[in-house]
Amino acid sequence: MADNENPQFALQRIYIKDSSFEAPNTPKTFTQEWKPEIKLDLNSGARKVDEGFYEVSVKVTITATNADETAFLVELMQCGLFAVSNIPEEQLQPMLGAMCPNILFPYLRESVDAMVVKGGFPALMLAPINFDALYQQRVQQAQQQAEQASSEEATH
Repeated sequence: MADNENPQFALQRIYIKDSSFEAPNTPKTFTQEWKPEIKLDLNSGARKVDEGFYEVSVKVTITATNADETAFLVELMQCGLFAVSNIPEEQLQPMLGAMCPNILFPYLRESVDAMVVKGGFPALMLAPINFDALYQQRVQQAQQQAEQASSEEATH
């Protein structure tokens, strides 16, 4: 087997594609007792950008409310460019859907914490995320939707 036929996987670059920090009610927020309610929305995705290159993204939106007002809002899209070749499709999808987001998450986590602290708020360390479980859930949901669509077509 020639060397160029061996499976190849390499992280090329990690970067922030989009970021936003808003603290609409400062400085009033800083004069109130800090008992925030944190809402987190997280998703990931992957797209082919060129032959053998995939961009994987992990996007998070975090809204902190305190005393029924928005204290801060963070939106961040952490991305990675991965070189991938000679990997079968059944292995590629779990790599892009679970393994790559696991690689990117610590960078996203650090960037979110830095933005929050620089905004004048206490550190916000996101809990670890099980991207393997999230990927499996997405696969199961897609299978269920496909089954529902085929059963609805059969009844019409």
